[in-house]
Amino acid sequence: MDILSNFAVFEGLDGSGTSTQLALLKQKLAAVPGLSFITACEPTDGAIGKLIRSVLKQDLAVRPETLARLFAADRGEHLYAEGGIIERCRHGELVICDRYTLSSLVYQGIECGIDLPRALNGPFPAPELLFFFDIDPGIAKQRMAGRPSLEIFEHIEFQEKVRKQYRALLGGYREAGVRVEVIDASQSVEKVAGDVWSAIIKMPIMGSGL
Repeated sequence: MDILSNFAVFEGLDGSGTSTQLALLKQKLAAVPGLSFITACEPTDGAIGKLIRSVLKQDLAVRPETLARLFAADRGEHLYAEGGIIERCRHGELVICDRYTLSSLVYQGIECGIDLPRALNGPFPAPELLFFFDIDPGIAKQRMAGRPSLEIFEHIEFQEKVRKQYRALLGGYREAGVRVEVIDASQSVEKVAGDVWSAIIKMPIMGSGL
């Protein structure tokens, strides 16, 4: 498993707060003198990502295997296109992404078995730093209660499987040399943000002056 320096990823159950934390982290990073960074998410806002979102919103039905391939195609563009993740990281920019390959191994792994998403995502580099926002699915369900509609995976029975799958796969990343930070996402937004920041500032790109 190749590791891409200057690359950090947020992973977690639906309702674990990754989007909120990414927005808060972006504000903190903007105040760091001389730091060049971007925040991103998957699915992306590109054409393939928009197609994926239509599937997640149940506007379009496809086979689980097809969705796994769409995620991998979207990710390939995100990584290798001009101005993509790999180019930015290698040019000394910090990239933080909300969801990446582990999401596919978890979500699509549950839906169609681990072999296909593992084969599709195997060539992609791993992040230097991987956050797992751990939360009880029941608490996550309460947080999502105010949403106008739920996506195809945002149901507690599925999310219980998601949590189990994440926990089963994190060890492989640690063994490969990825720094894995498990965050208790049931804490207050402020406490979680503090835990995230404490881990981010240890990345070599952040320097030792913070």
